[in-house]
Amino acid sequence: MEHGVIDTFFRHQGEVYALLTAFVWAFALVLFKRGGETVPPLALNLFKNVVSLTLMAVCLLVLGEGPGTLAAFHRHDLYVLALSGVIGIALADTAFFAALNRIGVGIFSIVDCLYSPFAALFAWLLISERLALPHYIGGALILGGVLLSSKHPPPPGRTRRELITGILLGALSVGMMAFSVVLAKPVLEAEDFPLMWAATIRLGAGTITLLLLGAASPNRKAVASVFRPSPSWRFTVPASVLGSFLSYLLWIAGFKYAAAATVAILNQTSVIFAIILATIVLHEPFTRRKGLAVSLAIAGILVVTFGRQVFGTLSGME
Repeated sequence: MEHGVIDTFFRHQGEVYALLTAFVWAFALVLFKRGGETVPPLALNLFKNVVSLTLMAVCLLVLGEGPGTLAAFHRHDLYVLALSGVIGIALADTAFFAALNRIGVGIFSIVDCLYSPFAALFAWLLISERLALPHYIGGALILGGVLLSSKHPPPPGRTRRELITGILLGALSVGMMAFSVVLAKPVLEAEDFPLMWAATIRLGAGTITLLLLGAASPNRKAVASVFRPSPSWRFTVPASVLGSFLSYLLWIAGFKYAAAATVAILNQTSVIFAIILATIVLHEPFTRRKGLAVSLAIAGILVVTFGRQVFGTLSGME
């Protein structure tokens, strides 16, 4: 089967786009924080998905990749992608916005480092990838960083209880995201599955779920109002384009076309970018405690990502 234009373009650029994902996502995170100050989590999630899905549809139309492209693929793969979108986009992203509102960009970025050990855990549970000693050591370091961040003074206007609740919501969000990605991993890694359609199916399933949740919500009018032009669009529109369309596409491309270990560490450099931007743009304080928590979390990511290679090399030298 011929590869689409997007697939051909990304095929030899996986590492570059994984790093770009980190920077674009960090910038979008700051914008989402500003937008989330006036827009509820479910409404903001639905809004950014509708914006992203519209851009996806335009891209598919321009590239001439119609729904007929999917006819050659097994329905099971389509269902897996859809379920991955419900969990990883509808549910995980709503929890993410709720967490971001409570704890801010800097602390959330530390919590986000739980992605690596969560991904390793679910890979072990779902696709039988083996857990090794570095996974446990790295996971413990990251957990230590998250626990240390919980001792950080709450953001202005927030209580310690809201800080802890935000950290737990953030951990839940990252866990669901990791689960959804591992669930879809066999489909995403298929050599001939079109990248744009994989991204669109996940996003479409998540959006439909959010529409149903929004319609059932007692605050449905507030959810609908997010689509009327307002001052919040200064932040929510560019955040949606960068965070839900561009970084999402780059993230899936990196995951599909580069080594998983390399992508994991490059994606997690968003922690550094996000904290720098949060300090400069949002004026979030960068304290010693936050610096130590970030250091522990990054050390844990490095151990989880490269520990097996290092341990394997040392064992081979004995």
